[in-house]
Amino acid sequence: MNRQDNGDSPLLALAQDLVRRRSVTPDDGGCQAIVAERLRASGFTVESLDSGDVANLWCWRSWGEGPVFMFLGHTDVVPSGPAERWRHPPFDAVIADGYLHGRGSADMKGSVAAMVCALENIAQSAQSIAGTVGLLLTSDEEGDAILGVRHVVKIFKSRGQHVDFCLVGEPSSSLTLGDVVRIGRRGSLTATVDVRGVQGHVAYPDKAVNPIHAVLPILSELQQRNWDGDEPYPEFPPTSFQIANFNAGTGASNVIPGNARVQFNLRYSPRWNAQNLIDDIEALFLAAGVEAAFDWHRSGEPFHTSGGILRNAVRKILAKQCGITPEENTGGGTSDGRFIATMGAEIVELGPINSSIHQIDECVAVQDLLQLQHIYQHIARDCLSRNA
Repeated sequence: MNRQDNGDSPLLALAQDLVRRRSVTPDDGGCQAIVAERLRASGFTVESLDSGDVANLWCWRSWGEGPVFMFLGHTDVVPSGPAERWRHPPFDAVIADGYLHGRGSADMKGSVAAMVCALENIAQSAQSIAGTVGLLLTSDEEGDAILGVRHVVKIFKSRGQHVDFCLVGEPSSSLTLGDVVRIGRRGSLTATVDVRGVQGHVAYPDKAVNPIHAVLPILSELQQRNWDGDEPYPEFPPTSFQIANFNAGTGASNVIPGNARVQFNLRYSPRWNAQNLIDDIEALFLAAGVEAAFDWHRSGEPFHTSGGILRNAVRKILAKQCGITPEENTGGGTSDGRFIATMGAEIVELGPINSSIHQIDECVAVQDLLQLQHIYQHIARDCLSRNA
């Protein structure tokens, strides 16, 4: 099995301790208490901003006037799936063959451990720092994301609190550490549409209204539409429309159903916002004479850091620490960065290789975590340098 211990590495010991906590969304499993204890010992102010069954932790320390640099992460994980299918038990946090194995090791407890250790090192030698550095954690990133960072941002705004730079520890890398960073994300809008018809016998369609027949042409039009026109929005994938579920019918082959339900999602570029999409789609149904009731869920608007101090610092430090020029894109799903973006912050996502996240046998390279700690530390220092 070639098991290895964590030697004298505080980072690996912390990462293992976090992975061993069964913190399936929204349960934090005590992870944030561990982080709070560590950072409090380094002089950080620690504040719990829990909401309902979701744990939120904000830790910060200031060195005079200056910008605010936030590390952003989450302590919750997705379910492990069948434990017997894992090479190493999902919550044992085994280090073997150069990897830390376990649920959440890559997404994103390894990043959280690297952030904590980076903050501890910054606190030990902060002579050149001007401003505030902190860490915000939630246990609701993998879930509904309503009582987590979204809730904390409301509190921050009510206080007049600002954030200038936000480094999100999501696993952005593809083949090697730092080869991909996210500099924004598309917005996400989900609809559940109940289409109303009139139930009847299939042999007498003139006495019924088939909701399936009514809605299919609309769905086809939406699926084929070129949402962003001839030119995609710079640094963004095209807006996409995907049908997720379609339910109709009574189970009998000779009955025209009276109702149909369809769920679809749009991932959209900054050419759109949620309300514009809602108005456009509802108008399409109305023009077609299709009677429908809509339930919309706005997960988040698009955000984009087109340039600035943080992107420059990430490029500089990755070149120095990894000898790499990252691909900077806005691909993938979304992240809690969308909530911090509403505060006007520059946002970059940078974390481990994502090839095993949410999968059986999730793991992260030990050397990547050790390197990530230094990357995080130097990016924060660069953004808060008195000479910047």
